[in-house]
Amino acid sequence: MTTYICILRGINVSGHRIIKMEDLRKMLDGIGYKNIQTYIQSGNVIFQSKESDREIIQQSIKNGIEEKFGFDVPVIVKDLDGLKKTIKQNPFIKDKSKDVSYLHITFLSEVPDGKNANKLKELDFKPVEFHISEDAVYLYCPESYSSSKLTNGFIESRLKVTATTRNLKTAFKLIEIGDKISGS
Repeated sequence: MTTYICILRGINVSGHRIIKMEDLRKMLDGIGYKNIQTYIQSGNVIFQSKESDREIIQQSIKNGIEEKFGFDVPVIVKDLDGLKKTIKQNPFIKDKSKDVSYLHITFLSEVPDGKNANKLKELDFKPVEFHISEDAVYLYCPESYSSSKLTNGFIESRLKVTATTRNLKTAFKLIEIGDKISGS
């Protein structure tokens, strides 16, 4: 079985689109996923599946949430190795002048069109620094992510793909839980 990380966007924020993690785990179990664990209330789920097509998994979770909870939620699914690769490619991790507590990763549902990515790269958001890869936008937000203009909505509107952001600490925790589930 493959270990996957599912990242939901926009749940349990300011009292909107509330999903209790226990209910989410039960829903995923009902779909047939195994060894399901959640991390914090913002929609991070680690699980295993025999299904190898991430698009099928994403759609099943998206449909399950809409059916069970009554709202549409952006869903991004990565396998554990893919998440590790995405984090390893973060150019800011290697820069010792960067405080890792200000590092974030905006996960993208698919590779953005090169033309759209190039247009975004041309913009300046100082003091925020960013780097676009094929499946993520890496952010260094020395003041705070919440004060950055590079929000999920802004990135989605520019790159024309679904996006959701996690801080680096959360991303590392998802890997840790995924490694435990997979026995690594």
